[in-house]
Amino acid sequence: MTESTDTLLVQGADADPRVGLRAVAALARLQVRLEQLQVDRARSLGWSWAEIAAELGVSKQAVHKKHARRD
Repeated sequence: MTESTDTLLVQGADADPRVGLRAVAALARLQVRLEQLQVDRARSLGWSWAEIAAELGVSKQAVHKKHARRD
């Protein structure tokens, strides 16, 4: 990762939409990577799809469809 989260947060509020939108895209990529990391960690610790889904605020089916193929 090349930019700190704090930097991205500041850039996300920038008056220039180009700067702000680039920060939004970078934060979205970070969110995807963090979710994958934590789902993989939870599964390795024996968590069920229902437990993971509850923490993410989504359905069990949604989290399973998104992450099961990486198991």
